[in-house]
Amino acid sequence: METTKFILSEKEIPTAWYNILADLPYPLEPYLHPATKEPIGPADLAPLFSMELIKQEVSTERFIEIPDEVLEIYRLYRPGMLFRARRLEKALDTPAKIYYKYEGGNATGSHKPNTAIAQAYYNKQEGIKRLTTETGAGQWGSALAMACNFFGMECVVYMVKVSYNQKPYRRSLMEVYGATVYASPTTNTQAGRKMLEMDPDSPGSLGIAISEAVEEAAMRDDTHYSLGSVLNHVLLHQTVIGLEAKKQMEMAGDYPDVVIGCCGGGSNMAGLSFPFIQDKFAGKDVRVVAAEPKACPTLTEGEYRYDFGDTAGMTPLTKMYTLGHDFVPAGIHAGGLRYHGDSPIVSLLYEKGVIEAVAHHQTSVFDAAVQFARAEGIIPAPESSHAIRAAIDEAIKAKEAGEEKVILFGLSGNGYFDMTAYDSYLREGLKDYDFVLACDEENK
Repeated sequence: METTKFILSEKEIPTAWYNILADLPYPLEPYLHPATKEPIGPADLAPLFSMELIKQEVSTERFIEIPDEVLEIYRLYRPGMLFRARRLEKALDTPAKIYYKYEGGNATGSHKPNTAIAQAYYNKQEGIKRLTTETGAGQWGSALAMACNFFGMECVVYMVKVSYNQKPYRRSLMEVYGATVYASPTTNTQAGRKMLEMDPDSPGSLGIAISEAVEEAAMRDDTHYSLGSVLNHVLLHQTVIGLEAKKQMEMAGDYPDVVIGCCGGGSNMAGLSFPFIQDKFAGKDVRVVAAEPKACPTLTEGEYRYDFGDTAGMTPLTKMYTLGHDFVPAGIHAGGLRYHGDSPIVSLLYEKGVIEAVAHHQTSVFDAAVQFARAEGIIPAPESSHAIRAAIDEAIKAKEAGEEKVILFGLSGNGYFDMTAYDSYLREGLKDYDFVLACDEENK
């Protein structure tokens, strides 16, 4: 009998995160202070982040131990399963073997709890009572709301307005966990009020929501800010995905020729791929592909330079691929990928040619999502569906070349809160946006 699911036991959950900074052969440029433009130190970050997370941000230890309290909660949903997509392979009539690492089987439906739980834990240990954050499609906000609830902390979420309206039940889920949720931009903060003065009908963006969450955190001693992607420590926590996947690929008797992940800020793609990039640095022949939206093509059309991580210019300057911190993407349904920048590590890896990137229109992405759902049964999140699109394209190329190829992609979340997006697709109501058009009034 052919195996479809590759399942690890709870004893095989990784007990340490993999830190790619230990093996990175290129220097990572420092964060710069937004006012002085000088490299920042721990004291500059301490008003916003826990000291343990600041240490992880710059650590060069190859493996960082996962606290027992974090592992205890991980056991609610980890290990995640690796699937062989045999039905999709058959539908595509491809010689390629397609595997996907599924992160949508936990309570909030995505990979985000892997870092939310860790961040809430470290902040609780330091006596912090409240966390503020941004969220796009709501996966990250849901995860942090759940994590804060587990540790008895308050959670305030600034949710990008277009997603707040598109996905009302994501807001409901966050509120079930006890979070307070605002549609960003708001009148609560100086950053939000400024944006609304400029554009009263602003759809919002992750950059604007970050500005609001940072501003609120900076005003209160009992509050820290929590970020769901981009930063080194966030990507570190997500490596549980790839560490598990490597064990599961061994169980399957295969090793991927290509590893694919959707990419907005980079956490999901990095979490799956970094343990395989460690092998690549050691000489293994493996490709890594980041899949992003055409409407917000940070890697494929952005510039590699220093930029702010938020719209208001309150965050440290980061060397990364960016479309400009004042860029407001079109209101595509993949809200978690509507970010102007990217992780500094992911950006450096792309700049050095270690990873590749592709961009897709949302109609093509939903074509792939529906094809996957009809073959495999799972409704994928719009963000994750960018990886599905890229994986299907790789499988078709393998068929055309008559090559056997092993493809591994990250199914970072389920799409059961995204059915309005599927409704639009099925009724041919989706619009495609290119980056050059994304700021036009008609595309808001």
